[in-house]
Amino acid sequence: MEKKPWTTLSQEDIYENPWIKLEEHQVINPGGGKGIYGKVHYKNIAIGIVALDDRQHIWLVGQHRYVLNEWSWEIPEGGGHPEKDILESAQRELLEETGLRATQWKKILKTHLSNSVSDEVGFVFLAQGLHEAAHQREETEADMTIWKLPFAEALQMVMDGKITDSLSMMGILKVARLLNL
Repeated sequence: MEKKPWTTLSQEDIYENPWIKLEEHQVINPGGGKGIYGKVHYKNIAIGIVALDDRQHIWLVGQHRYVLNEWSWEIPEGGGHPEKDILESAQRELLEETGLRATQWKKILKTHLSNSVSDEVGFVFLAQGLHEAAHQREETEADMTIWKLPFAEALQMVMDGKITDSLSMMGILKVARLLNL
């Protein structure tokens, strides 16, 4: 299924900032008709971490999300530069947001977060062998709260719709399946 039925006639950059670029493409669609396609290009890779201790507790972070204008419980996550090692970025994010380091790391999934309008790719890691260090939050994370809770409770929060962040949902569900939790 490597066929590429879309033809790009032209592309115009509409808007750009340090994190995203919005493009408008003039295209010929698979049915042969002319049209437009909007694309959001993400300049970073989305990275999430399911931090799980030996007693099956998970660390969530909570913060107000500006775009949603609401509070969100999530696994630790952030952006990684595409030219840097994603594991190093995951390790940095875990330390930055929770003050935790891990001795065991496993990449458990790759996802395309909204592939109808963006090229954003995300990865989730399972981090185990946890020990505490000092967190190093960014200015935008000043209101962040850390919550250590039994994994089963976080899984129930996903099932009850209390965790809605896509990387968090996918990561928690994947760990539940991988570890039979």
